[in-house]
Amino acid sequence: MRRPTIAIRLPARERDALIEELAAAEFGTVVLDSASDLERVVGGGLPVGLAILDVSEDPTAVTATLAGMRERGISVPALIVAGDSVFDDLGEDDTLGPNDEIVLRPIDTDGLRWRAEAMLIRSQVVAHATDNSVLSRGPVEADWAARSPIVAVFNPKGGVGKTTIATNLASALQGRRDRNVLLVDADTVTGHVTMSLGLDTGRTLSDAWLDADEGGPGEEGLLDIAEVHDSGVRVAALVSSPLHMVTLDADRVAEAILAARWGVDVIVVDLHPSYSEVNQAIFGIADRILVPVTPDLPAIRAASQLTEVATQLGVRDHLAMVVNRANSGVSIRQMEDAVGLTAMASIRSGGMLFVRAANEGRTVTDMFPKDAVSHDFEILADCILGIEPAERLADGKAGHRMPSLGGLFGRNQPART
Repeated sequence: MRRPTIAIRLPARERDALIEELAAAEFGTVVLDSASDLERVVGGGLPVGLAILDVSEDPTAVTATLAGMRERGISVPALIVAGDSVFDDLGEDDTLGPNDEIVLRPIDTDGLRWRAEAMLIRSQVVAHATDNSVLSRGPVEADWAARSPIVAVFNPKGGVGKTTIATNLASALQGRRDRNVLLVDADTVTGHVTMSLGLDTGRTLSDAWLDADEGGPGEEGLLDIAEVHDSGVRVAALVSSPLHMVTLDADRVAEAILAARWGVDVIVVDLHPSYSEVNQAIFGIADRILVPVTPDLPAIRAASQLTEVATQLGVRDHLAMVVNRANSGVSIRQMEDAVGLTAMASIRSGGMLFVRAANEGRTVTDMFPKDAVSHDFEILADCILGIEPAERLADGKAGHRMPSLGGLFGRNQPART
């Protein structure tokens, strides 16, 4: 599915800068000569999901156009760009629809882009409460929602370094590659993300949902409850105790993760080693499922089993093996042959470095940035961002390069502050 087209009527300087920003985010755009052109463009078959309209010249004509379209059953959310002088005239007599919003000048094109993307996501959200679903038409369409990749870290066997890889990858992306990262502890049974980072579990997604269901002021998302680690990584947990798992609806969890994409550059999700409904829902929205595998028979067997399950779930193409504690007895080539996956990256054994970092609530990539194992995580981070690394795997396998994910994510995302 293609991303929606955004129709724009703004002064040339604002319009051109915004079109450039939206094009970088892979949105199509169409320029309107006047607000009345909107209905013609929609009727022409373009998948217009949002209109961004200037009302500085004639606010009455713009709002009348939108009201007339609604009366004829044509509903396109509008982001109205206005100045202070006409702000008081907007919104009177129900001239604006429930999904329309107003933004005052001066405008920031980057901020306007993210606001537009948030409106596109919210346009799929049901306007009334339901028992089990946040969205009126199923999950948010992952194909056009924010392109910030969702990276799940999973192996059905415990003890292979899932949390170590999730936390250090998040730290490398944040601190070494200047990306804004949300790290989600989705291990609803033995979650150790907050503990290993020296954070209190704090408010969880389950807590937020319980409060909302009991008549709270409104439902909070993952970004609302996330705590910021010293590394800059935002960290959020689904539950504080396995006893709270009963409050988690799998589809609702997936929707919450998708909704968080507009606010960060990358989402890393640490999963429990099971094929639970929550995990399967996250598999379905993940752009990449990293499979940490250690050079031992139980871990290799578990990863091989995962490839079979992933085939049945239709997500095998999203799997990518990460060899953890590499060169400890079994070669990377042998592991690839046994598991049936190509190794995206290898992480050498960090020994006591990981213990020392965890004892201080930090990551190895943050505490020991010049160590070789930190460089391994930087290479993994580059793979996630689609940056082709010049490194080869620790085996020194001739001619074998770690595959870039640039084709999956479409482009190398610029850093945001």
